[in-house]
Amino acid sequence: MAKPIIFLQREFRTEFLKKIQALAPDYLVQTTLSNDEVAQVEISVGWPKKFNDSLLASKQLKWVQSISAGVDSLPLKQFSENDILLSNGSGIHALSISEHIIGTLLSYYRGLNQAIKYQNKKEWVTDFVHYDQLAGKNLLVVGTGHIGQQLSKSIRSLGVNVYGINTTGHSAEGFIETYSIKNLTKIVTEMDIVVGILPGTADTYHIFNSDVFDQMKSSAMFVNVGRGNTVHTKELATALSNKQIAFAALDVFEEEPLPKDSPLWEIENLLITPHISGLTVDFQNKFMKIFLANLKSYLEKDALTINQVNLKNGY
Repeated sequence: MAKPIIFLQREFRTEFLKKIQALAPDYLVQTTLSNDEVAQVEISVGWPKKFNDSLLASKQLKWVQSISAGVDSLPLKQFSENDILLSNGSGIHALSISEHIIGTLLSYYRGLNQAIKYQNKKEWVTDFVHYDQLAGKNLLVVGTGHIGQQLSKSIRSLGVNVYGINTTGHSAEGFIETYSIKNLTKIVTEMDIVVGILPGTADTYHIFNSDVFDQMKSSAMFVNVGRGNTVHTKELATALSNKQIAFAALDVFEEEPLPKDSPLWEIENLLITPHISGLTVDFQNKFMKIFLANLKSYLEKDALTINQVNLKNGY
């Protein structure tokens, strides 16, 4: 009988391949996969879309370890129907994304964005259109998970007042106060900065829309590093163009790569970064801490201990 396969969608260092094989000596560990081998895959690290149908049709597949934190692009309904376990990479990118957000905020408040533009034109301009200080600002984190908590921890040392929003309003470490998502439009009225760190689900689709932007201060800043489809792009563009809010920074978009003909490129008070906030130093080591712990518990107890995804909720 052919051995079951642990398939790795991306290459990992030899040291990690050895650790996987040591934990699972009865499995084949492979980074390539032929059509004939799909039926042997029991564990998939990443989701190879070209084998989507054949993997789902297989009775062998038991567990998918997503490499990213977001899983909205995966066939969650079919996973549920087939009793396939799913875990994600939540937490790996928390520090990187937090630093990206802080860099974005400082670039705006300290006029660095404007300085770069003037430098490109070889102009010495000291009369900036905008400058301010980050200290003392009220920041609302919409999504108080790993990233939100790391952001709160990092940015409080700069004198920022951090509030949070999550599904139920339950308390979370590092936040002055947390509120339920249903109160979003009420809470944003008092905030200088609103940061979206939400997963992409049916409940979060276009949750940042004109209802929210209309209630924000005209001096407020909006940042999104969650999922692109949590923002109603056209309504955000309108809010920025009409100066309903002062500035926005987007690292994720409803369509990626952002098309060259997107009107977003022309909006002066918008910073666009190409989905780079999650780029993480020593990613493999951080990811493998999650996967190896889950592999051990899977083999011993047929269960996962870290970052198991609720297939109904999508996170």
